[in-house]
Amino acid sequence: MMSSKPLSADRNSRSTSLRQTPLQIIHVIGNFMRIWSIYSLYQHLSQQGDSVVIFIFSCMVPASILFLVLQTPWKGRPLTNSQVVPSVINGGIMALYYVLWGKGLKSCGPLRIILAEYAGAVLGVLSVLLYGRRGHIWKKVGGLVAMLVSFYFLSLGWATRTYFPISSIKDNANNEEMDLMGEPLGMGEMAVPIAAGILSALRRVIARRVSLKNQQKRRLHAITITSATCFLFPLAMWDAIFGSASGIIIAFQFPTWAYLSTILFGIIFIFYIDNIAEERLHLVFSSPRHLMVAGGCIIVMEFMYKTDFSLPGFLICSSVLGFGIYEATSLERIKKDAPQPQDVSDGIFDNQMPTSLLPS
Repeated sequence: MMSSKPLSADRNSRSTSLRQTPLQIIHVIGNFMRIWSIYSLYQHLSQQGDSVVIFIFSCMVPASILFLVLQTPWKGRPLTNSQVVPSVINGGIMALYYVLWGKGLKSCGPLRIILAEYAGAVLGVLSVLLYGRRGHIWKKVGGLVAMLVSFYFLSLGWATRTYFPISSIKDNANNEEMDLMGEPLGMGEMAVPIAAGILSALRRVIARRVSLKNQQKRRLHAITITSATCFLFPLAMWDAIFGSASGIIIAFQFPTWAYLSTILFGIIFIFYIDNIAEERLHLVFSSPRHLMVAGGCIIVMEFMYKTDFSLPGFLICSSVLGFGIYEATSLERIKKDAPQPQDVSDGIFDNQMPTSLLPS
């Protein structure tokens, strides 16, 4: 006679997957809109030549005001200094991240800057060196090497038809219309977006450690993004007075799609989407599953904008990167008689961790 336990387990898994389907659709749509905003911002910066720092600062101001209005961190239970002070410091990290991210977007293009955001998985290697056992080291180092190989391929232009080495036919017309995104760069230029990706993962780790509840996380994020706006203010003023924009009148074409989409989908909406994915779907940013979603969105946007894009080359780069992320953020199964220390990588709350460890 068949036991009822397997049947009940199957029913529970099916019901869970059905409940998560709408959330997964929302997660895909949210990431697609965010990636669309990145491509729109890159096109705007390439055509208009606006200052990256000033443009990002102009987007951060209304975004921080909206977060403060929505979350009202000054109301409710008072936040402790042990939460507010790290959040303010995290705002400085966020400001530096946005500066490097914007510079990397303008120099490397949207495809490379999006994939470089997953470089935060290297924090998994650092966590093993500091807290892990020696058995984890070679597995994590192998993942780090795979990630570096992927970024090296991207720097050589493997994601473009022009520079993908296996391509047998090269259209001269496409070569003439090739923009900055199709040009081979080098690991020196890729260092900027990679550093931005590491800073992005670091600010997420700090936010997880500081916040204890979901409501506190949102209130502290309002403080963090406001602090980042304050840190960006002197940089934007310096760039406006002494930078490349000092000799011209700075005039943004408000409201443009690049400006509005960066505020709504690139800063505000994506924060709530990431919270839903992390808390309800147990899906963190630096994970292979998240990379699969982003990769699908990138392919759609590359064909929409008709760029110099090589699908086989992109699949090779993203596959190697996904393998590296999997190895760099993977944790050994926790033994029942020997609990393991938590990993501080961006993939700490992946599926291999118990649900109780997820932030609520």
